[in-house]
Amino acid sequence: MPFTDLRTFLAELEKRGDLARISVPVDPNQEMTVIQHRVMAAGGPALLFENVKGSRFRVVTGLMGTRSRVNLICGGSPARLGQRIFRLSQTLMPPTFRGLLRSRNDLFPLFSARLRNVRTGPVMETQTGSPDLSRLPVLTCWPGDGGPFFTLPLVHTTDPENGTGNLGMYRLQRFDAASTGMHWQIERGGGVHFHKATMAGRPLPVSVILGGPPSLMVAAVAPLPEGMDERLLAVYLMGRPLDVIHRSTTGHRIPAQAEFVLEGTVTPGDMRLEGPFGDHFGHYSHAADYPVFRVQRILARKDAIYPATVVGKPVQEDYYLGEALQEMTLPLLKMIRPAITDLWAYPETGFHPLAVMAVTERYPREALKHTLGMLGEGQVSLTKVMMTVDASVDVKNFKAVSQALWQYLDAETGIHLLAPTAQDTLDFTGPAMNTGSRLILLATQAGAPLRTDPPAHVPQPSDLHGDVLSTAAMGPAFLLVRVGSGFDDMASLREILKNHPASRDYLFHVIVSEDIPLDDLVMILWGWFTRFDPLADLYPADRRIAGNRLVFDFPIAIDARWKKGYPKPVEFDPEVEKQVNRMWPTLGLSTG
Repeated sequence: MPFTDLRTFLAELEKRGDLARISVPVDPNQEMTVIQHRVMAAGGPALLFENVKGSRFRVVTGLMGTRSRVNLICGGSPARLGQRIFRLSQTLMPPTFRGLLRSRNDLFPLFSARLRNVRTGPVMETQTGSPDLSRLPVLTCWPGDGGPFFTLPLVHTTDPENGTGNLGMYRLQRFDAASTGMHWQIERGGGVHFHKATMAGRPLPVSVILGGPPSLMVAAVAPLPEGMDERLLAVYLMGRPLDVIHRSTTGHRIPAQAEFVLEGTVTPGDMRLEGPFGDHFGHYSHAADYPVFRVQRILARKDAIYPATVVGKPVQEDYYLGEALQEMTLPLLKMIRPAITDLWAYPETGFHPLAVMAVTERYPREALKHTLGMLGEGQVSLTKVMMTVDASVDVKNFKAVSQALWQYLDAETGIHLLAPTAQDTLDFTGPAMNTGSRLILLATQAGAPLRTDPPAHVPQPSDLHGDVLSTAAMGPAFLLVRVGSGFDDMASLREILKNHPASRDYLFHVIVSEDIPLDDLVMILWGWFTRFDPLADLYPADRRIAGNRLVFDFPIAIDARWKKGYPKPVEFDPEVEKQVNRMWPTLGLSTG
């Protein structure tokens, strides 16, 4: 069924027993974070906080906290939706009567995929010309956050040159009653619009939507081509028109069924320090100067519900949403690059730090062409480590990927280090914000396997070094080595690993910090790929020049420890946890 606003979605969740109402007073300052984290970990329901300390508005969290809820928003399997769009492209290019007839079921949602102008709607029930953001129950998620943050805002802007719309999700730190930060990262559509406004020397109108059809939330983070209005994907998911109200104040068309809309401007040169913030990399992002959003008015329903999410160490809501979006867009990727059979950015790592791509090679070294091509596409261009394997490899199975690397990764031709490059704004491992390096590992079946007998043993910690706490293998290519917090003798450990009979046959020795449990695949991938920069933290057994190329020899050590200068990983405030423990029996939740 199409969900035209947040309330119809909540009603369906409640009907399915997938919404919990919490009537006791709960503080949006960290208490909600702890509660949602526990419920998320247990695969529990979305949460509607009906008694919020410091605000008359209710708060809903966990809207996309399970795969089933994301599928419900998408109207079914995201992969099937992507296949539907793919089929349309195949049967309608060029269009024929027979093709139109065959595709009528796929075409039907397109007939309603439009914005429909209406004169008014529920979001216009209350209007404030003197905005007071302090009345909104904005969450402070983590004890080290710079303040309260809007975490589920849908930021709408239009291109100052051609009027094309963009809908993105960018965190907003509440500074005071009438201003927030605007966290526009690189490769984000709203930031492109602001850049054009800056070049023209004029303010950029901004509308921040809170709530509304849940398909807007999915569309806002979808990796669509630059210049494509995300609202078109949202109405396609809904299968019916999106009612919008034209606003003369901003020139924007806003969803009539939204819960809140904040209207204002962002002006070139108006900057302020924003952050830190406990983000989806599981660490606090560094504070930095960002544009200021000056709120001029607030539109809202009379009994508006404030939507929010919590990010942090995996698994959080963005995990399930990111999985679904990848499955939805893969068929579209295959349209553009047919030789690519699969691509998976690992949500455990925060997506951009690690992606694995499978290709079909038609001639030698073709895989490199496709890898470099993908690293120039949209947000995929921010990928830090790209592993490219043969089409027969399951890219979602990291140990299968490790097996492919073990068999086919050639140190002389399969390892490519690119530096300096642009980097994800939230990636803190590079020498400066937005800068870093790329690592490409190519392991396709160019011929017979280079190696056939995988390492037979995992060395015992006592055989290696006194500070080694535990070891484990992630398939035959990677040996994980967990060290104590006071450890700093990397040179000795690398030498021991290189020469030890049980470890020297692994291609890579990955050294991680003591907070990474080696029996938890999610936390291994998180701690490994969020904490190393390829240029700075690769230590090969030897380096040599082959022609004009620098070649690394195996085994290669990867220093993936938490290092001085890195932001701290997020952790709950113990006192807040104790308070939540005390109130837990009154919450009416079966989990925990």
